[in-house]
Amino acid sequence: HVQLVESGGGSVQTGGSLRLSCEGSGRTYNRNCMAWFRQAPGKEREGVASIDEAGKITYADSVKDRFTISKDNDKNTMYLQMNGLKPEDTAMYYCAADNLLPCEAQTDTPFSVWGQGTQVTVS
Repeated sequence: HVQLVESGGGSVQTGGSLRLSCEGSGRTYNRNCMAWFRQAPGKEREGVASIDEAGKITYADSVKDRFTISKDNDKNTMYLQMNGLKPEDTAMYYCAADNLLPCEAQTDTPFSVWGQGTQVTVS
């Protein structure tokens, strides 16, 4: 069964930090590309960061130097460390996985496996 489960969301004040986790089960975690997306109410889904099996990483300009994506293959888990949070980071955050080249978190990147989302609220 292909599955991704996010956790770690919550409410923080501006400037605070959160670490999101995305645990993959089955064959999900072995896909070559994993990514984080977010969607705020009334807004289009936005790619946040991606990481491929070789460790190549991309970030959206809006989160560069504040967010860090990483993977722990022993735990089948991908992380998103978010520092310096701003109110505009408020959104539902989703992780995604697939076999894709190139591995990028673009709005139209056709990821087929998605988690259920975890809410991040910054005030």
